[in-house]
Amino acid sequence: MLNQTILNATHRAHGARMVDFGGWDMPLNYGSQIDEHHIVRRDAGMFDVSHMTIVDVHGPHVREFLRHLLANNIDKLKTSGKALYSCMLNEQGGVIDDLIVYFIDESFFRVVVNASTRDKDLDWMARHGSGFGVTLTERRDYAMIAVQGPTARTRVHGLLSADGVARAEKLSKFVAAEIDDMFVARTGYTGEDGYEIMVPEAAVVAFWNKLVAAGVKPAGLGARDTLRLEAGMNLYGQDMDESVSPWEAALAWTIALEPSERDFIGRAALVAQKANGVAREMIGLVLDDKGVLRHGQRVITDHGDGEILSGSFSPTLGKSIALARVPVGATAASLAVDIRGKALPVRVVKFPFVRDGQACAGI
Repeated sequence: MLNQTILNATHRAHGARMVDFGGWDMPLNYGSQIDEHHIVRRDAGMFDVSHMTIVDVHGPHVREFLRHLLANNIDKLKTSGKALYSCMLNEQGGVIDDLIVYFIDESFFRVVVNASTRDKDLDWMARHGSGFGVTLTERRDYAMIAVQGPTARTRVHGLLSADGVARAEKLSKFVAAEIDDMFVARTGYTGEDGYEIMVPEAAVVAFWNKLVAAGVKPAGLGARDTLRLEAGMNLYGQDMDESVSPWEAALAWTIALEPSERDFIGRAALVAQKANGVAREMIGLVLDDKGVLRHGQRVITDHGDGEILSGSFSPTLGKSIALARVPVGATAASLAVDIRGKALPVRVVKFPFVRDGQACAGI
């Protein structure tokens, strides 16, 4: 029996094509996946992300706990509502999960982790939190909607109280606040501006329908995947997992080795990898020929084989793009991808591939 979000019947009423996504019955699309993608890039679309796991962490030593738990430095969060993206690592430096943590006050942080890793994340956090006296509370009473696109914030503001609008307009990126009984965060997974909104379950169906009436179009997992790939964002379980370190997943920017006395889980392994170098690296690829880059395809290099991690046709660019992991030192000009036995040349590019709805330089 698949898990269902509180919006499941609403998706079906909108004609959604439902699929099994990590044990959850979720909408793949509501018709045209490409149209949904373009709506988010050009206007405003929304996604049900209620399958994500929200965990409130309380205790007098919660900051010390998160200093130890996360590869990024929680001490960057000094203002209530400020958010931080980080990886949670095992002792070998592999990524147990990537997550967002919000600072509420010195005894309360809120963490959002991936749906597919819920059980192991909660077990890991409980095991390492026992020595810090923290309390973990899963917030199953919240649903979550991501409203994304260049007009997303304006459309959401039309549904808020006057005080709520004033507070929402003050939110800078990667900051959240309690607004009109909702937790509104200016974050997202599409490369577009917008909000991720935690709504009490009892109110979320009505809020979803108000967003539809305000012109926000429902979008499914398919569009969410092509949007996040164009934005160069990792997908856990496909671009990284416990066998991959942040160095190998283009996430060096999330590693805080300073101050040197902060002994977080996986630190020793990351320091050793940095000193000795890693064997693999993540790169961006563009296929200018006809064809589609897909997960699992072999990347042919002059230093041995690599692999396509996330790959898809890019609706914004009109060509296929991918994130790939290849041996360090591979000559960019020599790369090709094996597609049904034919080696097609690919270009190595910096990602993100798309920013502000437009192709990035060099794409």
